[in-house]
Amino acid sequence: MFTVIVSEKGGEAQTLRFDRSEVTIGRIQGNDVVLPKSNISKKHARIVRNDGGFVVIDSKSTNGTYVNGKRIEAPYDLKHGDRVYVGDFIIEVMQGDGAQRQPARGADDAFTDDDWADKAPAPPVADDWAKDDGGLGIGVPPGVGAAADLGADIGNAPALAREQMKSTRRMMAPSELAGRAGSVKAVHERLLATLDLRRLAVERMDEAELRQRTRKAVDEIIATMVAEKDLPPDTDRAALAKDVLDEALGLGPLEELLDDDSVNEIIVNGAANVYVERGGRLERSERTFSSDRAVLGVIERIVAPLGRRIDESSPMVDARLKDGSRVNAIIPPLALKGPCLTIRKFTREPLQIDDLVASATLSPEVASFLETCVLARKNIVISGGTGSGKTTTLNVLSGFIPESERIITIEDAAELKLEQEHVVALEARPPNIEGKGAVTIRDLVRNALRMRPDRIVVGECRGGEALDMLQAMNTGHEGSLTTVHANGPRDALSRLETMVLMSGMELPLRAIRDQIASAVDVVVQQTRFPDGSRRVTHVSEVTGIEGDVVSMQDLFVFTQRGFDQSGKVQGTLGPTGAVPRFYEDLQAVGIEADRSIFQPR
Repeated sequence: MFTVIVSEKGGEAQTLRFDRSEVTIGRIQGNDVVLPKSNISKKHARIVRNDGGFVVIDSKSTNGTYVNGKRIEAPYDLKHGDRVYVGDFIIEVMQGDGAQRQPARGADDAFTDDDWADKAPAPPVADDWAKDDGGLGIGVPPGVGAAADLGADIGNAPALAREQMKSTRRMMAPSELAGRAGSVKAVHERLLATLDLRRLAVERMDEAELRQRTRKAVDEIIATMVAEKDLPPDTDRAALAKDVLDEALGLGPLEELLDDDSVNEIIVNGAANVYVERGGRLERSERTFSSDRAVLGVIERIVAPLGRRIDESSPMVDARLKDGSRVNAIIPPLALKGPCLTIRKFTREPLQIDDLVASATLSPEVASFLETCVLARKNIVISGGTGSGKTTTLNVLSGFIPESERIITIEDAAELKLEQEHVVALEARPPNIEGKGAVTIRDLVRNALRMRPDRIVVGECRGGEALDMLQAMNTGHEGSLTTVHANGPRDALSRLETMVLMSGMELPLRAIRDQIASAVDVVVQQTRFPDGSRRVTHVSEVTGIEGDVVSMQDLFVFTQRGFDQSGKVQGTLGPTGAVPRFYEDLQAVGIEADRSIFQPR
């Protein structure tokens, strides 16, 4: 038998006795020790009996498990007199029935006594509080910063809550204050301990006013910390204040990266590892987050306005920023080394076909041919691997659709930016917390057919919606466009075949291939090369079906000729000499077609 004594600040100690080898601690029923507070994870920690002693193990909780005030990162062997801190609770473990327990200070004193302040863990941030913070995702614990009342002048809050600031200052180890990220973390911790931002009337306050009032508080905190020598005297106060505001109210260090036009993609692998893609190559950024908690706050601020959620029960999400940039986030327990965030930036000004030609993504001849295909209402599938530029090419080709036509775009996370006037943009919706209310791409494709579309543009086919897309292409909705993940034109057709089978319709393969052969006119294959360049490598025409095989012919093929001195891929995208069969019919519908672009050079 062993004994677990649980005490909470302001409450009585509870003694629990167990006759087993392991005890679980968490917020929900089913744990051996249930601590029903919002800053406790559903499965927070475990205590394991081991060779006459005890080991405490953190279960990848959001707010961490502490022993004697220090956060544990690995299984920790408890010694006699050690105290485990889980949220607002203190836990002691001992052999037998606990009769030999040493006298200990009360739970109230544990966080207020000056000689404990150096050991106290930082105030925990709840994994559920972000749901009711007005969309800020700041996650300030209830009760912190009580001096900053709704009617109080926020600028005076540092003076009103000096004792809380003093306590927070003691929590910061000198090593944490080193460098830019350390300074941001120190000021941010004081801001959280001083102001209860969740209690501000954010619904009655616009973003500019909230930022202005919080900036006033941050300036006073920085001035106090410089005066108390907690920050170097030569600190760039304006830059530090901006960093703290970005982390508290914005997207933290990502703000500068999002404003940098040379950055195409931002990748966050935990707080200290931020990478960017420039010119197709990954490089490590000097910008970092102050903590994993700050990364979680940024993720919450991105997904909350879209009605999405991310927590232990739903630890990954797709979303988008206001500018259309695509976001993917995944957090613990699935992400073992901390929350991960991937942002694929969308250009502020949509690229045009001339931009793709200038970057050697495609040749002038291919650009002319694809424009003709769109005008001739040919169904086009753009295929390629992840990050090969399929969506960018899809957006450019969609720009050739005449202004007079009604276009319906369908995406998981809206990225397309069509400049035509008559565009209806539809976006899929994930299920709610109860697993209900999901609206899939397939649902939207079916609904789009009832909306009198001239063209349907699906951001990506990845499942059963492929069948509905093919049926739409075959039933009067010519000129539709979509993308698929595939390594080549032939693979793209095989992928479509597989996705139709995923629809649940028990169709024979011959019928599926007939559908593909009659629906798809052109496949554009795009590839991302090792040097980071994105190029169209094949433009192929689907010519029909021979036996049980869909027949194709390559119209343009990229031929690689090695690398230059800087490592850039060298090669040309040239014609094969084949002329698409549908060119014979273009003149009949009044479309001028240049046959010379298919002559090999």
